[in-house]
Amino acid sequence: MSTTAENVQDNPQLDAWLDKKLDEMLPKKLEEIETSKTPSMSIIATKGTLDWAYPPFILASTAAALGWEVDVFFTFYGLLLLKKNLEAQVSPLGNPAMPMKMPFGPKWFQDFDWPMPNLLMAGVPGFEKVATGLMKKTFKNKGVATIEELRGLCLEAEVKMVACQMTVDVFGFDPSEFIPEVTDFVGATSFLPVAQKSDVCLFI
Repeated sequence: MSTTAENVQDNPQLDAWLDKKLDEMLPKKLEEIETSKTPSMSIIATKGTLDWAYPPFILASTAAALGWEVDVFFTFYGLLLLKKNLEAQVSPLGNPAMPMKMPFGPKWFQDFDWPMPNLLMAGVPGFEKVATGLMKKTFKNKGVATIEELRGLCLEAEVKMVACQMTVDVFGFDPSEFIPEVTDFVGATSFLPVAQKSDVCLFI
């Protein structure tokens, strides 16, 4: 006499019914899981100039405001964006496409793109400080937040800020130079698994 378990295993009608139910339920269940999942984003920030400091902080703060989980890995010159004293400047010489605009005077004067030859940018002492001041003034006039303010928004939104330990060692930085909110000091080996699992991964 066969057992109940054997009867179940040998019942092709039951197998067909189970397969049909799974085909009906599985897509819906997977959709529910995907919908309830919290999106995540990983950003690798590699640059520390004023103009390149904006993208990672803007993207991170925006994603966090949308409810995403955000991790930012600061490496090489990007590590400077985690220092307590932010001294980011802009280099027009390294950004030939950057428009040079004046943040003062009549509107036609402010809208004019001033052509700045490389010879002038490279040869005039203190030109980078002038360009940095003009850019900061332009941002302020347009109501754009400062780098410090954007970084603060990221911290308030619990964006995880991770420092590259190798870069710290190479440049001889001391951990005390960085903001206390730095989540961790790790290498690429520790950060890559985080980036691998992220829905969005950006290199800036």
